[in-house]
Amino acid sequence: MTYTNPDSMISDQFQTIKTNIKFLTEKRKNKVFLITSPGLGEGKSTISANLAVSMSQQKEKILLIDANLREPIIHTIFKLSNDMGLTDVLQSKNLLYNAINKSGIGNLDVMTSGSHSPNPAELISHEWMRELLNTLADSYDMILIDAPSILKWTETRILANLSDSVVLTIVRGKTGIEKAEEARKVLDLAHANLVGAIITEK
Repeated sequence: MTYTNPDSMISDQFQTIKTNIKFLTEKRKNKVFLITSPGLGEGKSTISANLAVSMSQQKEKILLIDANLREPIIHTIFKLSNDMGLTDVLQSKNLLYNAINKSGIGNLDVMTSGSHSPNPAELISHEWMRELLNTLADSYDMILIDAPSILKWTETRILANLSDSVVLTIVRGKTGIEKAEEARKVLDLAHANLVGAIITEK
């Protein structure tokens, strides 16, 4: 939406979100932002993609990583191959730069989820994941990670701990208050830095 309809009201909302995040990064050295949600089907991948596009249309160099290794969709949104991506990099450091795709939109690069992994939590918990984010942070102004539900999957809690900041996506009329509160508590237990929430309409 932010690419095909840049003058739409939705695109304007993403500009506002981008500006708010920029204020956060100016005050702290925040480069790695995790986007997650309490439950399933709450639009976090769509939000991640649109936010990444919105950010990349300026001078900032942005990397979007699809860390939803169970039900990846970022490669579909950007019409990219998913033959090589995050899982492959975590299994072989030598593949890092081969797994980064040019999106063709602004200064946005994309790392898809990659080959199927039978145990995403074990793969994400590998020490190379931390090193990977530190390495990539030197090459990009901002890294956005699209992650699965924080309440459903263990690997998201690991990623939340590794990220500088976490943004929670909530759907008005769908996400229950108790689930949102539970998600906040889980993020606290993970020692994650929850900086805010993006609320969308059902």
